[in-house]
Amino acid sequence: MRAYYRAKGEETAGIAYRARMHCFFAELEPSIPVTEQNLADRVRYIMRSKIFDDAELERLRREAIPSSNELATAGDEAPQATDQLPRVEAAMDLPVVGDSDDDEMVSHELEQMRSILEEAILETRSMPLENRPRLPRIPLSKRNRAVVRALNPMLATYLEASRDLCETDSVLFGAAVAACRIIGAKLPMAGRATKQSSAIPAWRKRIEDRIAKARALIGRLISFRSGNNRPRVVRTVRMAFAGTNISLSQPDITQKLTERIDDLKQKIAAWGKRIRRFIERSRRFNQNRLFQSDQNRLYKSL
Repeated sequence: MRAYYRAKGEETAGIAYRARMHCFFAELEPSIPVTEQNLADRVRYIMRSKIFDDAELERLRREAIPSSNELATAGDEAPQATDQLPRVEAAMDLPVVGDSDDDEMVSHELEQMRSILEEAILETRSMPLENRPRLPRIPLSKRNRAVVRALNPMLATYLEASRDLCETDSVLFGAAVAACRIIGAKLPMAGRATKQSSAIPAWRKRIEDRIAKARALIGRLISFRSGNNRPRVVRTVRMAFAGTNISLSQPDITQKLTERIDDLKQKIAAWGKRIRRFIERSRRFNQNRLFQSDQNRLYKSL
């Protein structure tokens, strides 16, 4: 925790302190091998599990970050205490070197984020609305918030240069895509949402299967009514009248077969109307969306 507070300093966000914390911990405990990520995980566990109370954490923070008066006093007494505290002075010299390296690393990361943002905005400007990928839900975390805070100032130049709402929308969408790429969230391929929307829904497949089975049953019933007494046909007819008091040997079986066939035909007609209503609605929806994005393409398709 001393290495954490010393590396963190007055920062409230960002992940650039990890390298400094690792250097400080290596200076304090050189015999314990640990990585930056493992060290950050241990600090997070200590903070969440409340192993130390607030007073103990405050004491560790004061020991790691001395006040300005203490620094001045230590500076005045440094010539006298040089022989007594050599390791402390060596540790105090580390932040100067570490800060310069971390500043270079942060500037490099910002330049990389800026290039990703510019590339994403250029892609979204030339991309039709129906081909835009669906943005995933990004979990809330300190790292993700730091990425968003770093991207916000970069958007000022693009938003000031935007001429209309469409261009502003493309800039904001490109920034969201860039944030997902920087964080590492998975983005679907371009045009995947359109393919998913045009796919056959599961309920339609079930209805189509029912229609196919009903038509096959109608064919067997008509065949039995015409005098086909094969075992497979008879077995199918008995299954069609299962759960009823109708017997195949009763005299009015022909009338019962006709009623059953008419009932199945009515069900097929109702199922077909439902599918046709869905197809018509989907066609109108796609035409309206295409009219909003590309009218010339819509008129050519008519």
